Amino acid sequence: MKVLGGRILGAAAVVAWLASPAHAQIPAINLTPDKPSKSQEEKDYDAARDKAYKESLKKIPDAKAPADPWGSVRSVDTAKTSSPVKPRTNTGSSAN
Repeated sequence: MKVLGGRILGAAAVVAWLASPAHAQIPAINLTPDKPSKSQEEKDYDAARDKAYKESLKKIPDAKAPADPWGSVRSVDTAKTSSPVKPRTNTGSSAN
């Protein structure tokens, strides 16, 4: 009798869980009021800051070619082109 009551209670819990709304379907409620628009002083400050940022980006020098620390060790032909790796072929039994 205890097993039957547990099954009924479990089935009721599953039905209640399936009948509840999904969280993604509940509309989002905005509890904070919208921010007021910026004053003219704040807009001028943001514009000046953006202009200074863009000017600082122009002062950054162009990137140089990446340094190759092994360039003096490697031959010139190997540095320019890399040879493709050949796949290994099985040429014998696989006994270890």
